[in-house]
Amino acid sequence: MATGEVRQKPIELILARNFLASLSTPSFLVDHHGQLVYFNDAAGALLGKRFEETGAMSAREWGARWGPFGEDGAPLPYEELPLTTALKQGHPAAGRFTVRDSSGRQHQILSSALPVVGADAFRGAIVFFWPLDSSRDLIGASP
Repeated sequence: MATGEVRQKPIELILARNFLASLSTPSFLVDHHGQLVYFNDAAGALLGKRFEETGAMSAREWGARWGPFGEDGAPLPYEELPLTTALKQGHPAAGRFTVRDSSGRQHQILSSALPVVGADAFRGAIVFFWPLDSSRDLIGASP
C-alpha cells in the first residue's frame, strides 16, 4: 500500500457496523487486533460519549477509559475478557463486568462477544452488553 492510501475495512466489518447502528442494544465492534472500530448510540448513552466524539481506539485505550473492571475495581486484563476469547478462539463468550462512564459512574453489565468471520479470514468481534442498573433505560437514549 502506498503512503497516504486509506486501507478499506473488510466488508464483514462494514456490514456489522451498519447492523449495530440500527440496534438499540448497546454494542461495539472490534477488529481482529482488538481495536475498537465502532460503538453504537445505545453504547454511547451508557458510556457518556458518542463514537463520533471518540473515534477508533486501541484495546489499551478503551480498557483504561471504560473498563471492564473486576469486582475489586481493578481493570481486567485484556487476555481474560470474553472479547478476547471470541477473537483468539473464534467462539462466543460472555461475562458480567463493571464499566465506568465518562463521568466516572460505574455500571454493572452483562456482556456477550461473538466472533465475526468472513469467507476467507477472521475479521473481529461484536460485543453486545446490557446494563444491569435497573434505573437506566437505554432504548431511545442519547449520550
